[in-house]
Amino acid sequence: MKGILIRWIINAGALFLAAHVVEGIEITGFFPALAGALILGILNTFIRPVVLILTLPLNVLTLGLLTFIINGLMLKIVASILKGFEVQGFWPAVWGALIITIISWIVNLFINSRGRIEYIEMKKGRNGQWE
Repeated sequence: MKGILIRWIINAGALFLAAHVVEGIEITGFFPALAGALILGILNTFIRPVVLILTLPLNVLTLGLLTFIINGLMLKIVASILKGFEVQGFWPAVWGALIITIISWIVNLFINSRGRIEYIEMKKGRNGQWE
């Protein structure tokens, strides 16, 4: 449970970062960012997999680039639902979703389900290989 809360707050921070970096994304405060991260997480859990399966042949043809478009559409849907969070245009949605995806991916590499930071320690063995 603690891990979910930490990821939620970090995703809200990723929304803020995307709003500062990408022109065309605006967030009016911290609570709209938290609500946006929550709604985006719900959409990514329930709707995005269905859309990805339905568009799988086209996604294969585009070598996965359609996934970025789908992520941008999910962000645009969140902006249409939530007051205080605006995405003005298609490309700002795609670039903002890319920033949020990269930050979420990096964070998920290091935070386990209990909310603790994990890392893998690599050391050389007797034969000189990394273990």
